[in-house]
Amino acid sequence: MSRRSSFHCSKFRHVFGKASSREYSYDGVPITRGVHDNQYCSVNPCFIAMVTECAGGGSFLVLPIHHTGRVDPQHPRVCGHRAQVLDVKWNPFDDSCIASCSEDCTVKIWDIPLCGIQRNLTQARKTLIGHSRRVGLIEWHPTAENLLLSSAYDYKVRCPVRVVMAPVHHRFPSEMLLLSVSFNQEGNRLAVASKDRRVRVLDPRTGRTLQVSCNKSHRANKVVYIGGLKMLLSTGCSPWNHRQLVLWDPQDDLSEPLYEEDLDGSAGVLFPFFDPDTDMLYLAGKGDGNIKYYELSSEKPYISFLTEFRSPLPHKGLGEMWTNTRLFH
Repeated sequence: MSRRSSFHCSKFRHVFGKASSREYSYDGVPITRGVHDNQYCSVNPCFIAMVTECAGGGSFLVLPIHHTGRVDPQHPRVCGHRAQVLDVKWNPFDDSCIASCSEDCTVKIWDIPLCGIQRNLTQARKTLIGHSRRVGLIEWHPTAENLLLSSAYDYKVRCPVRVVMAPVHHRFPSEMLLLSVSFNQEGNRLAVASKDRRVRVLDPRTGRTLQVSCNKSHRANKVVYIGGLKMLLSTGCSPWNHRQLVLWDPQDDLSEPLYEEDLDGSAGVLFPFFDPDTDMLYLAGKGDGNIKYYELSSEKPYISFLTEFRSPLPHKGLGEMWTNTRLFH
């Protein structure tokens, strides 16, 4: 009787992470001490943006991607918000355009000079007003230019907001306070993880709920669409507070997961980053010192652990750029 090997043969089984030397790192950045469960970091091929500490308002730092080394404590910042900045996201269609949201109930669109910021930037291209409580999440539409989603603690989701025209918004019940959002590749479906820790699939044009997860053994915190594999992935915790990784099939229904795995007993929220070019998944959490790598496939067992990167320092913010397969933390 033949014995089937449990070893998974993968072309990525020798992948490894390497921390940049001090010369090629960004040193001396006053990273925010905020506890909101967002990445606090966003990167594109030209710039890296990081939310920073700021007295009497909210600000974030924008540096040219190759401006490494020690950062001047007096380096100019984007500081037009009246309260703490909670999220920043680069426009996927314009490398010099970035959106930010804040506890001051506004979303602002900024134009960053190609040479970088030479003085404090206080005037935004556009300020989007309409939320009555702090705005916790923003997300650009992946296929339509100038469409931006915003979600606030007033249970309103402006989905999407056209930054040059009047917005459209939807109001949801209190259990729909969003913790995480992700558009699919076509942009016609929106996956969300909400306050009641369920995963939902919405129609972003109408706000109608199409599917809701019913698995009580998984309380979701973050969710991401898995591109060409046509899957949905969420991270969260079990009823016993073990951190979990769960795969769903949004083409069928969300009544039962395709795959579920308990990872560890740490308390930090896990952020999933999916690389569509290699079908690799990276899991990193705030306060953790490691990043785990997985390979995903459309066939069972769907997900295979590869290796992990370990750092002696905890992560405070996370951002990804897949052009050169780089994860910033």
